[in-house]
Parts: sequence; C-alpha cells; structure tokens
Amino acid sequence: MSDKEIMAARERALKCAYFALDKKALNVKILQIEKISSIADYLVFASGRSDKQVQAIADSVKMGLKPIDRPIDMEGFDEGRWVVIDYGDIIVHVFQEEVRAIYNLDELWQRAPRVEVPEEYLWEKE
Repeated sequence: MSDKEIMAARERALKCAYFALDKKALNVKILQIEKISSIADYLVFASGRSDKQVQAIADSVKMGLKPIDRPIDMEGFDEGRWVVIDYGDIIVHVFQEEVRAIYNLDELWQRAPRVEVPEEYLWEKE
C-alpha cells in the first residue's frame, strides 16, 4: 500500500494548506468539491503578494508533500502569477492577489463546503 493511499485526500489537502501558510500565504481556503464535481475531491486556494512569493508557496507545497505524493502536473511556476499543482484528487491554486480577484474562483466554487484550516496553521489571525 502506498503512502498516498494511507493518507486520505482531506489530510493531504490540509498539509497543502500548512505548507502554503508556512510561506506566509494569504487567504488560504480548502474546498471539498467531490460531491459537486468530478475534477477532484478538494481544491486548495492560496495567494501571494509577488511572483517570488507565489513560486515559494508552490515550491513549499510540492516539496512538503513530496514524501507522500507527487504532482501529476504543475503549470505556471515560471511566471509566478497563477500556479496550479494537480495531485489528481487535490488541485492547488496559488495566485497573486490581483490574479485571484480577476478569475474569482472563490465565487465559482462558493457552494462547495469549506474545510476549516486548523488555527495553529494560521500565521495571521483573520
């Protein structure tokens, strides 16, 4: 049995949020979409203030999850405006704040239930 099978998608999504927040990501959300879409079970959204921070957040998620999961694909890293990391059952979106506002995926997925990010992960209190 692989490590991926041992750790459920929800736990890995929470780890993605943790690794994003470790690089001071803003407005981190985990959405459970398995009942409303077939593209994945969870979406993780995070924002950064610059291309370098977006790249650092995406790299932190990828490297942090490396012992337990490998991405199927990763797009947008070189530009650092919107990075998508696809783990199959989890899709991580790391945006620059203004790009996130333009595409507004938060509103698109607003009916999806949110998974609460543990308070101890948060670096700034909302």
